[in-house]
Amino acid sequence: MLIAIIETGAPPPLLQKRFGFYPDMMARMLAPLAPGFRYKTYPLVEGAPFPAVSSIDGAIITGSPYGVYEDHEWLGPLEGFIRDMAAAGKPNVGVCFGHQAMAKAFGGHVVKSDKGWGAGVHDYEVRREEDWMRPAARRLSCVVSHQDQVVAPPLGARVIAGSDFTPYGALAYAQGPAISFQMHPEFDADFSAALFRAREGRMPAETVEAALESLAKPTDRRLIAEWIVNFYHLSGRLS
Repeated sequence: MLIAIIETGAPPPLLQKRFGFYPDMMARMLAPLAPGFRYKTYPLVEGAPFPAVSSIDGAIITGSPYGVYEDHEWLGPLEGFIRDMAAAGKPNVGVCFGHQAMAKAFGGHVVKSDKGWGAGVHDYEVRREEDWMRPAARRLSCVVSHQDQVVAPPLGARVIAGSDFTPYGALAYAQGPAISFQMHPEFDADFSAALFRAREGRMPAETVEAALESLAKPTDRRLIAEWIVNFYHLSGRLS
């Protein structure tokens, strides 16, 4: 199965040599659970073209420092790609910015939240069970790093997980085989700690401190990765 990694941004420059880029993290997350998968990266912010939908088996859209409501020439085509994948029945996954872009592409609404930064390990209640969510879970814990949020999901979207801080934390879409997560299952604790320290001055000091302290908690990043792999396999067979 060939998975297109749609790269929509990069980590802070000082972290890139040590940790790599977001597509590297995505591949490291999925590889132990899906040894037969192959990956090809499409760096949109560098002007790369989108893959032909017919040439790939699935896609995953990375996080980004950009907002889906900003004016970037690749954002409109990204929304078109998301809709084309759904129309073709090809499984597509969005993470953080990818979650927001997917929701917007299908008709939802995204804003910079007046709740401020979500940072560190956040807890979510699982609100709906789908066939790819195996093993099942009632709650999820995962690292987050975001200011923007989906505040109105698209018509027909199913809320998979949410919290008081992020009510629409994970969605599945009616338009086609597409799911998205506000959280970052591809971020391990070491990268997360380095990222939050790099954002000192951009985030309030108390937010950084709380985020760093939260990293001692166990997370369900592997479980979310399992769900993503299951989703590719189940949706890929149906497309």
